[in-house]
Amino acid sequence: MAKRRPDHLRFVDDYLPALLAQASELISAEFHRVVRRHGFSVTEWRVLASLAGGDPISIGRLARLTVAKQPTVTRLLDRMEARGQAERVPHDSDRRVTLVRITRDGAKTVERLMELAREHERKVLEPFGLLRAEELKATLRQMIELHVPSPAED
Repeated sequence: MAKRRPDHLRFVDDYLPALLAQASELISAEFHRVVRRHGFSVTEWRVLASLAGGDPISIGRLARLTVAKQPTVTRLLDRMEARGQAERVPHDSDRRVTLVRITRDGAKTVERLMELAREHERKVLEPFGLLRAEELKATLRQMIELHVPSPAED
């Protein structure tokens, strides 16, 4: 039986973007305390986690994934390159595009934090059960795919 919606809900209590933003902020804040205790800034964590286990990506795409402004990501990449955690590589066919990839040292640096992130995720999703958790993540991935800007919009 479907739950009946209370008539006294505020707009934001039933508005998807507001609900997503609130959930993201609350859940992320919990883990960001762990990130800072391990000596990372939130943006450093997001950059390394976004690069880990994947192919090189453009700085623009990295900025979208990390929910950060491109100049902020560019400055951070300068510091991360100096520490040997990430490196810029040329695009195979487009000289205007610079790609970024994680280095072995960067992957090693963020490995434990990713384990802790998975543990945090498990605790957050546990009350909903595995099936509902996977359905939620699949729905969110589909929403992102449907709304990501085309390269021409960047």
